[in-house]
Amino acid sequence: MACEQVTLQDVCELIVDCPHTSAKDEGVGYPLIRTPNVGRGRLILTDVHRVSQDVYERRVSRAVPRQGDLILAREAPAGNVAIVSPGIEVCLGQRTMLLRPDSSFVVPEYLNYYLNAPEQRDRMLRLANGATVSHINVADIRNMPVQLPSRGEQSKVAELLNVLDDKIDLNNRLNDYLEQCLLARYDHLFRGAGTYNGTISDIGDVVGGATPSKKRPEYYCHEGIGWITPKDLSNTTNKFVAHGADDITRVGFDSCSIKKLPAGTVLFSSRAPIGYIAIASDEVTTNQGFKSIVPHKEIGTAFVYCFLVRNKDRIADAGSGTTFPEVSGKTMAGIELTLPNINLCAKFEEWASPLLEEQRHLEDENRQLEDLRDTLLPKLMSGEIDVSKVDLTQLTNNHLADY
Repeated sequence: MACEQVTLQDVCELIVDCPHTSAKDEGVGYPLIRTPNVGRGRLILTDVHRVSQDVYERRVSRAVPRQGDLILAREAPAGNVAIVSPGIEVCLGQRTMLLRPDSSFVVPEYLNYYLNAPEQRDRMLRLANGATVSHINVADIRNMPVQLPSRGEQSKVAELLNVLDDKIDLNNRLNDYLEQCLLARYDHLFRGAGTYNGTISDIGDVVGGATPSKKRPEYYCHEGIGWITPKDLSNTTNKFVAHGADDITRVGFDSCSIKKLPAGTVLFSSRAPIGYIAIASDEVTTNQGFKSIVPHKEIGTAFVYCFLVRNKDRIADAGSGTTFPEVSGKTMAGIELTLPNINLCAKFEEWASPLLEEQRHLEDENRQLEDLRDTLLPKLMSGEIDVSKVDLTQLTNNHLADY
């Protein structure tokens, strides 16, 4: 595949920064795209903040995002790029950037995939700057090189990879539906009944975490004991977690007061920020930014997870601290609740367990599809794989069978 080397500004009509002011979530109106809503390739509109017509009009003064535009997350996490799909009107939140591909040079969907390729994401992250938080500026990426095959080949690459993303989207929609079912069932059985007569310590053991010395590289590895930080949860929308960006070694584990948490533990970030929630799909450890709950056997994971989801704002309000709010282990253990009926808990856990397992399966399948997409991307763009000869159904089935 013959490619022309150009720069990002060569193939974009517009590269513009977002408004630098924040906007309050008004609950209804136009979607406000913040960095958590910028997925790798597509926008994530679940739990999106919304703003009124007046706020929308003020925020689109620089540019009105339209179909085929790309929105880039400038930080937290930096480097994700998502395309604006047909039929939606959105505005830019803080820490985002808008790129408008020039369709006479580049197929927008191709540029979207190109910028999300691991090599290009790494390139953007190397361009990022900032002493505290890495962020990408407009000036940083204007001259970023882009490999551009013919328009016909761009379209074929985009069409092929779009099939994978459609399957990922389908899995995500199913997972969101299952989440709504889980929380609706919990609300029906347990919310609004009775007065507070217990605390979190009555439904599980509250366990903090620790960090092995960062000055000792032998304490860290890529295939060791799973070690989770709040930053790891900020980089994913997945509900189940077993590993973060770094694992720790056995010697790292032995070096500090860190505890292994069994599968089924509900992880709850207790600072910077408070309220990230995940379920350990395997034995894990965490840093000190968590106050996780190991559910009592008679209570079960499903109840603890749903309780934390429904009460995370109340728990966050209980946090204290001069630099940033933090929930201590004592505070977490003392959060009041209405003790659930044990028999009802057992029935809820029995009903919820297959649902949670299906959610975990869908997340695993999406990770495999994303791996396949990221593996294919550079090979399709370089011409190593001829797009006209790819049988995606067979390739996908073979890839999933390897897991």
